[in-house]
Amino acid sequence: MGRYMLRRVGLMLVTLLAISFVTFWIIQLPPGDYVSTMVAEAESRGEVISPERIAALRARYGLDDPFIVQYWDWISNIVFRGDFGDSFAWNRPVSTLIWDRVGLSFFLSVSTLLMVWAISFPIGIYSAVKQYSPGDYVATFFGFVGMAVPEFMLALVFMWIGVKYFGQSAGGLFSPEYVDAAWNLGKVMDLASHLWLPVLIIGISGTAGLIRITRANLLDELYKPYVITARAKGLPEWKLLLKYPVRMSLSPFFSTVGWLLPGLISGETIISIVLSLPTTGPLLYGATLSQDMYLVGSFILILSALTVVGTLLSDLALAWWDPRIRRSYQGS
Repeated sequence: MGRYMLRRVGLMLVTLLAISFVTFWIIQLPPGDYVSTMVAEAESRGEVISPERIAALRARYGLDDPFIVQYWDWISNIVFRGDFGDSFAWNRPVSTLIWDRVGLSFFLSVSTLLMVWAISFPIGIYSAVKQYSPGDYVATFFGFVGMAVPEFMLALVFMWIGVKYFGQSAGGLFSPEYVDAAWNLGKVMDLASHLWLPVLIIGISGTAGLIRITRANLLDELYKPYVITARAKGLPEWKLLLKYPVRMSLSPFFSTVGWLLPGLISGETIISIVLSLPTTGPLLYGATLSQDMYLVGSFILILSALTVVGTLLSDLALAWWDPRIRRSYQGS
């Protein structure tokens, strides 16, 4: 396991370096840059920016430097100083902008993951044990519906229901009086009253998919020789079920741990935009439109780092849970 972890960490560093380079290159592929986008927006409003100011802005942001110089300035500041640069559009440090929204994104991701686990686990087990029963057919039907219906459509439907039948918007995570208020018990309770809807919408497709995976894995285990042998020896059915087949079919639950860390940054961007959630997703989307390259590049770099770290944590959790995986690591 020690050799495996060292090998994985080395591959992670190389992967992150390659991702940072490709990301910075892709950001600069579209024609123009942040200053040209800003000039175009000003001209659409009937404003005129002098050539002197444009030149000063380009010099300030180093936009006329060669690509490799811009990339090295950015990545070296991150590696050696922990400085992700300043956002062009917000005129604030990128790290401040990101961490201001990570808390809400983290809370949303954890809440959604816990809901997915709490629902998928018992339904998946029941659906496998009671295969072809009415309950299995109902779970299968709603599973396919949950996987087929786009999340943004569910968000729009719930918002329409909220406005039409309850006279209030279903968007946002806070009521208007708590948006800019300091954190207190009232704001926490207000967040809890608004959180259920995005958690439900984001978690529906994940719940549906995990139910299907759990059901399929457990069905594979239920008919293996060791289960038949244990049943023939008179082991109680509930003990047999929980001690062996269920344990072996829980791999999907440990693998979903890897979703949590990248979810801190991605934050279900489309749902966040539709529901006006103050998470990291809309900030990344706006930065992409304005070609705010330091903000976009830092977002994607952090997201990539969290993805590879989350994947490593998932693999280690699986190895801890399933001895068969540990033996495969030792053999490699």
